[in-house]
Amino acid sequence: MSNRHLARALAMQSLYEWDFYDGEKNASDVVERNLTEFAPNFDENDFAKSIVQGVVKNQKQIDETITKFAPEWPLPKITTVDRNVLRIGTYELLFNFDIPSKVAINEAIELAKTFGGESSGKFVNGVLGAIYRDQLAQGVSKESDKPKPKKEEKTE
Repeated sequence: MSNRHLARALAMQSLYEWDFYDGEKNASDVVERNLTEFAPNFDENDFAKSIVQGVVKNQKQIDETITKFAPEWPLPKITTVDRNVLRIGTYELLFNFDIPSKVAINEAIELAKTFGGESSGKFVNGVLGAIYRDQLAQGVSKESDKPKPKKEEKTE
């Protein structure tokens, strides 16, 4: 398991706690405590913190996007785990331009499979896939999604 995946798992657990208490706990304090308690000497602390801060900062737009692409599932009806996995995935799709879209989707699916219910992976895949396809249809692309040019072989 990669360090970034672990950072996302810690971020998801922190967002779960923050969401469980209806945002009354400071999300930055929650993630800081979780990192200190469960991942001392972890080298991706800043990545985990940036996810939590990014989700909280952009929560309104993230939640509106999830609601748009999961209309049969009002946000309060989505399980707390799935809701926060979707928030992380949506944050990475819409706001984190360093993370390729397919990586963001795959990581969210893995989090959903690990922490969610039996159909969580499929649900997360469906919602995030729809968000990604909508971005493509609108011509929105991230530099990180573009294929990297292949290095030419030198011949002598």
